[in-house]
Amino acid sequence: MSKPSVLDQIFEWRRKRLSERTFILIASSLVGIVAGLAAVLLKMTVHFVHHEMTSARYDENYFQLLYPVIGLLLTVLLAKVLYKETSVGHAISDILYSISRKQSIVAQGKMYSRWITSVITVGFGGSVGLESPIVLTGGAIGSNIGEALRLDYKSRTLLLGCGVGGAIAAIFNAPIAGLIFAIEVILTGVSVSNFIPLLIACVSATIISKLTVGDEILFTFNIVDAIKAEHLPFYVILGIVCGVTALYFNRMLHWAEHFVSKRNQNPYVIAILGGMFLSVLIFLTPPVYGEGYISIENILHGRSTELLSRSHIFGGLLQDGWLFLLYIVILIIMKIIATSVTLSSGGSGGTFAPSMVLGGLAGFATGRFINLAGFADVSEVNFTLVGMSGVMCGIQYAPLTAIFLIAEITGGYTLFVPLMLVAAISYVTVTFFEPDSPHIRALKERGEYVHEADEDTKVLERLNINKLIETDLVTVPHEGVLEDLVEAISRSKRNIFPVVDAEGKLKGLVTLDDVRAVMFDVEKHQEVKIASLKQEPAELVYYGERMRDVMMKFEQTDAWNLPVVDAEGKYVGIVSKSRIFGVYRKQLIRLQKDWINS
Repeated sequence: MSKPSVLDQIFEWRRKRLSERTFILIASSLVGIVAGLAAVLLKMTVHFVHHEMTSARYDENYFQLLYPVIGLLLTVLLAKVLYKETSVGHAISDILYSISRKQSIVAQGKMYSRWITSVITVGFGGSVGLESPIVLTGGAIGSNIGEALRLDYKSRTLLLGCGVGGAIAAIFNAPIAGLIFAIEVILTGVSVSNFIPLLIACVSATIISKLTVGDEILFTFNIVDAIKAEHLPFYVILGIVCGVTALYFNRMLHWAEHFVSKRNQNPYVIAILGGMFLSVLIFLTPPVYGEGYISIENILHGRSTELLSRSHIFGGLLQDGWLFLLYIVILIIMKIIATSVTLSSGGSGGTFAPSMVLGGLAGFATGRFINLAGFADVSEVNFTLVGMSGVMCGIQYAPLTAIFLIAEITGGYTLFVPLMLVAAISYVTVTFFEPDSPHIRALKERGEYVHEADEDTKVLERLNINKLIETDLVTVPHEGVLEDLVEAISRSKRNIFPVVDAEGKLKGLVTLDDVRAVMFDVEKHQEVKIASLKQEPAELVYYGERMRDVMMKFEQTDAWNLPVVDAEGKYVGIVSKSRIFGVYRKQLIRLQKDWINS
């Protein structure tokens, strides 16, 4: 008997000395620390690149107009050639897909691939955010640490959620927001017992963030303007504005992605065209460059006219009044278009930062309009902050995250009532027209969504058809005769015989019942052709096909066995309904035990 490896000895010591719960708490802290470091490093890197790229005006360095083209081209090149990814957007959809269809296993490459591509996209001017890529990075960190620690699906999923929550907590210095985001968006069915590991991960990540960069990783702001009860009706108006802005953004992004996908163009051509269009948008309205948080920071600190500082077209406008308000509205529209162009052209990033920037601009514009029209004297700063929550809620479909994130950024809960009011109205406005979030809609369009409440379907979708293929069947040649089939029957323990040609392609099936009447007639062994005995299969299952589609084929054909072929039609094996049901039953029992234990 071979001696156990050092790693095996460590795991055996852990099993004897540490309870499962204690070990999960330690692991969640580790995930939080690593995810926090990744988030901080990403933010610092992008800030450095952004500063170096935008340190000069366009009339001082017109080469800046090529930055978005270079960034999108490099992103697509890395994604296609180095990381073999078909898409680098919609990271949250990828996380949800991994949980529901891949046993919460995220490829190791995802721990750094989106990190690198997002630095290039955003640093070179892509009008997207870093939060979605860091969510995928954090989720991948949690998943891979869980896999390295030999944890089961339930615990691995929990650590994946810890990585996501920790990444959000670190990038905003907001542990409660990170915790709520993980529960509200990623782990919607989380139990109370899993609350503590998530909290530990988020706190650990926030501590790392504060120790390395302090409070300056994004921006901080202390509220100085009081909330007046007579201004609450105006926040109702702001809620509607935020909802409409979010709805327009979601639909614009959806349209842009579908417009590009239907063209079926070379991805590098799309990146060049998208980058050129993005360059024009940035030249016209420079604040749409990159994430755009600097614009919100300027507004919050009374430097709103800085939004015009690098603009050639609008720089000569009056620094206040209705023309400046018109510029803000134009900026909102341009930001929506710029984000849609960046993501649909192959850029790596997410909608988290754009939603906050758009919300801040929409809130500021609403407050400025109310003041200019003489309806009231509202706090434009408060409207900016509350607007950030409203639009983010409408785009991310995460009202609690939006509320608590702004509350934590502002260092208190002074704005809690208007935050809840605006978030609720925005959420109702958006969901009235679009019930599904963009992440869920993307999964539904790909046929990969499983509702959290449908436990049976969830278990079924987690089964991998490729792992259920039976390959012990004896094949027979399509050009063969009955003698070849009889010889195959003597060697086989099964009563089904796939018929294949010289290239291995499936031509049909022969069962023992099909030849029982003639197999003992020796005179016919050389006369009867196998091709005359074969039957067409009731249906074909393709290698890698979704389990839901496979079960539908079983139901429609009333068959108990179906052959599996690859994309070229070559025979791979056979899949049986009885084996699927057996594995399904074991998975369902395991899930029920996990639910009882939790």
